[in-house]
Amino acid sequence: MTGGIDSVTASPSAALQVFLSYSRPDRAKALRVIAALEANGCEVWWDGLLTGGDAFAKTTETALETADAVMVLWSATSIQSHWVRDEATRGRDRGRMVPVSIDGTSPPLGFRQIQYIDLGKWRGKASAPEFTALLGAIRETARAPNTQLTFAQGALPAQAPNRRKFLVGAGGAVVLAGGLFAAWRGGLFGGGAQANSLAVLPFSELSNDPAQEYLSAGLSEELRSVLSSNPQLEVAAQTSSSSFRGKDATATQIASALKVAFVLEGSLQRAADQLRIALRLIDGKTGFDTWSQNFDRKATDILAMQSEIAMLVADQLAANLAGTVDKAGLRVGGTRNRGAFDAYLRGMALFRSAEGEVSDRAALKAFEEALREDSRYAAAHAAQSRVLTVIANSYSKGDGLREAYGRAITAAEQAVKLAPGLAEGHAALGFALFSGRLDVRAAQTPYQKSFELGFGNADVLSAFATFAARTGNVVDGRVAIERAKRLDPLNPSVFRNSGLLELAVRDLTAATAAFNAALRINPKTSGAHANLGDIALLSGNAAQARAEFLQEPNKLTRIRGLAIAEWKLGNRPAAEAQFAQLVADFGSNGYYQQAQVLAQWDRKEDALAALEAALAAGDTGLLLLRIDGMLDSLRGDDRFKAVLTKMGFEADSAA
Repeated sequence: MTGGIDSVTASPSAALQVFLSYSRPDRAKALRVIAALEANGCEVWWDGLLTGGDAFAKTTETALETADAVMVLWSATSIQSHWVRDEATRGRDRGRMVPVSIDGTSPPLGFRQIQYIDLGKWRGKASAPEFTALLGAIRETARAPNTQLTFAQGALPAQAPNRRKFLVGAGGAVVLAGGLFAAWRGGLFGGGAQANSLAVLPFSELSNDPAQEYLSAGLSEELRSVLSSNPQLEVAAQTSSSSFRGKDATATQIASALKVAFVLEGSLQRAADQLRIALRLIDGKTGFDTWSQNFDRKATDILAMQSEIAMLVADQLAANLAGTVDKAGLRVGGTRNRGAFDAYLRGMALFRSAEGEVSDRAALKAFEEALREDSRYAAAHAAQSRVLTVIANSYSKGDGLREAYGRAITAAEQAVKLAPGLAEGHAALGFALFSGRLDVRAAQTPYQKSFELGFGNADVLSAFATFAARTGNVVDGRVAIERAKRLDPLNPSVFRNSGLLELAVRDLTAATAAFNAALRINPKTSGAHANLGDIALLSGNAAQARAEFLQEPNKLTRIRGLAIAEWKLGNRPAAEAQFAQLVADFGSNGYYQQAQVLAQWDRKEDALAALEAALAAGDTGLLLLRIDGMLDSLRGDDRFKAVLTKMGFEADSAA
């Protein structure tokens, strides 16, 4: 450390443990702060302490979770860093964040609820008032986490209002919709940890035409997609927002349930060739409107209106939409073709309905129609890839299986080529490569890219967390799933995927809580009961496992679970009957599940043979191979390790 650091009287108590979060370009300033803290009795953890043999993620997570205070050095550079934001989020959630500005930059939205210390003019003297305030803040945070600190802060920099103008209304009058931005700057979004948060509810369809519902729902989802791409905003995801459709809930009740500051409501009405969309932004605390606007357009202008609305709302919310729209004013991966957009919205409505093979194949046709209208529609390529992978995973066999996976990979690659900034494209490519080729290494890069680009997209984050769970990337997985929970707190699949992540590291208590949370939201959540059954088996409670498996809606998983539970309970005929049904009903598509059963029956050689057959058949059950507790008895065998290696998994287990 540099010399010349004076000190003030340190606390006589044990040294305070301080975790330092900073951006690498700010290293010189960080070192000066570290030296002053250490001279005053603090023990500072920072990444410069890591040695070559340390596991970076694990060591960092341990330090972050155990620190008395998490000091975040905000700067013009660090506010752009996902890692700094992640660490700040955890410090904030633990009630131990101490924010510091080292160049006068105010913390980003979402981190302003705790006042910050301005060290922009600090010259390294530990006796300086601002550093004395910093030591006091650290000690108070360590003494009483979650305290609302009131130490001195610099003034927030003034922001010039954005001058973008919009033509709205049938008469084409020019309107500057500044009311919403004024509310933002005036502090109406403040007062809570989600001060920058918003829920976009599905637009109401006022034309009394069920055939138009996909359009109203799709427009709200497109608006949500644009807003969620802005790293300064937290936008509640589609599943949670849509859970209030048709419910008699007030805006304040919705805001409270979704933990957002504001609710955006909209309605769509169609008459002949005219469309009217009415928007209202509602304060989640008071229930009063803070901004409203009507948009009247010809039906043929729907794309222009969609882009206009998205940009207007986002512009007023944050005055900076960097990265969410392209130079032409479209959302990343979007289209200007009305027919393509309409087909895409119909496809998304069908795909999200998740009713089964019929709806999935109808969604695929809609996406193909969208691409016939506009072959450069990247979002449609990504959606096509995703539904093709689902069709391959769930309904295809033999040549049809290989064809579907091949098309899925090609479509995702095209989406990424056309729109490198589209998170959904990278997520679709990772999904297709992981499922279609069982290739962990190939899927790693697109999944990681989707994580970096999709920090406001709960679906992308949840998918990444599932991949992270299966590959052992627990630190990133937890960051992704915790943010997905904030964005989509009423989506059962998010909590199910959280359970998978905890099950991967054998935290059975946390995994049980997550799966039960998913079931409280939707008692029919696929996979939740099966995973609870596996947890019961790992805990030695076969009777409880049997009860869980009986409630599992997925037939393949239910049968294999019952075959294991009945065997553990001594009901050999019943177990063998379940296994026979597994083989008869699913054949080569159930090789992996056969391996699970045989491993639990202590038929090791047969289980290994079933795994090898699963690999030859491209059985997607193998995606669970690295973390599956049902196969723990096989992990030391060279044949098991060979299957792991061929898939690109590391040969160690998370167990």
